[in-house]
Formats: sequence, C-alpha cells, structure tokens
Amino acid sequence: MSQLEKIYGVHAVEALLRHHPKRVKQIWLAEGRNDPRVQVLVGLAGENRVSIGQAERREMDAWVDGVHQGVVAEVSPSQVWGEAMLDELLDRTEGAPLILVLDGVTDPHNLGACLRTADAAGALAVVVPKDKSATLTPAVRKVACGAAEVIPLVAVTNLARTLEKLQQRGLWVVGTAGEAEQELYQQDLTGPTILIMGAEGKGMRRLTREHCDYLVRLPMAGSVSSLNVSVATGVCLFEALRQRNVKAAGTKKA
Repeated sequence: MSQLEKIYGVHAVEALLRHHPKRVKQIWLAEGRNDPRVQVLVGLAGENRVSIGQAERREMDAWVDGVHQGVVAEVSPSQVWGEAMLDELLDRTEGAPLILVLDGVTDPHNLGACLRTADAAGALAVVVPKDKSATLTPAVRKVACGAAEVIPLVAVTNLARTLEKLQQRGLWVVGTAGEAEQELYQQDLTGPTILIMGAEGKGMRRLTREHCDYLVRLPMAGSVSSLNVSVATGVCLFEALRQRNVKAAGTKKA
C-alpha cells in the first residue's frame, strides 16, 4: 500500500473512475453513506471491477489531510507530464490553442482551483516550473473537482526556454502584471495564446516577464490592489473564452 496514493472526495474519485479507472485499486466508503452520489461511484466501480470496502469515518479521517466526504480511493501514483507532452498536444490540436502557465504558484488550493478553471475554459494544458511550484497532491485533486484527471499538468525544467520554443511554434505570450498599461479586455486573446499568471504575492519572475509579448492588467475599481491568483486566472481565462466564442459566432454568420 505504501506505493499507492489516497485520493479523496466524491468529484475527484468519480473523475478517476471515468477517465483513469485502471489507476483505481480500491475504494473505501464511510459506513452508512448510501446516497445517490455514492451510488454513481458504486456503479462505476462495478463497471471497472474495482472493489469497494467500508470504514469508520474516524479511521478515514486519519488517512487523509482534508475533507474526504466519506469517499477515499487508493490509486496508483499521479502523473505530471514532461515538456514533450506540450509538443504532442499541439501537434494534434486544431484551432488556436490556449495554454495556462503558473509561474511559481505554491499553494495547493490555488493550483487545484486553476486546474478546474483551465479545464472549464477549454485550456489545452497547465504548465508549471518543476521547482518551487505546487504539484499534484490529493489536496490539489480534491479542489480541482475532477479536472486534475482531465487537463494535463506539465512541469518543465526551464520555463523561459519552454516559452521560447512555444513562441517559435507561433504562440503569443501574454503575461499579467499590475503595472501594465493595457487592460485585459483590450488584448486580443483569440489567437494561439499562452496566458501567464504570476506567483502569489510576487507575480511573474523577471526572466518570465522578459519573454512576454504583451503585458496586461485587470482593472480594479475597489480598494484592494489585486486578486487571489486563482480568481484572477478565472477572470483572464474566461475573457479568452468569451472572445473566442464571439469570434466563432461571427465566423458562422459570415
């Protein structure tokens, strides 16, 4: 069991059963939990021949560091993709790709929220540096509500070099910075785009900033000077999605 990870939460476990059932080795349900959401898990587990056991909630509380909702799965280790995955994804992608880069986001909850938003907004992948960044953990998967099993998380050794390679493939790099002159809503995000969000508090690193083709900022109307990185990511990604939907609608009318 020492080589297995414990993934918890209804959404995270359901996503694993739907998208990567072979990784799931055992599911544990809290005694007495038999509601419709759990019945969906039971059905999926049966289809994929995954055994189900019952345990006391107190015992499950000791297994994980978080709110497990009475559902814990023992699974084979998580996979974080390498840089070669980006080339593979781009080679088989039609249309204008949208890639999210998190430059040193270290909070697992922020990473999980960003993965969830990136999937919802249609991003191709989320890219992070290998060092000094959050990575896939049970807590990240719980917050991501299943998105961590769908959207690739790619860890790269040298982010600046990766950006250069992507630029050579025709992608434009848009970085977010509070001091930027141009607002997000003035930026064209309909083409092949890399959106870079900086770390909590520190923002983008100098070398990352130097590789940006454009810098944009979110207009702030209140007294606070900035947003949480996961919230800002949602605003930016869904502006990109809005622009792309408008462009697609206009193309169909034409």
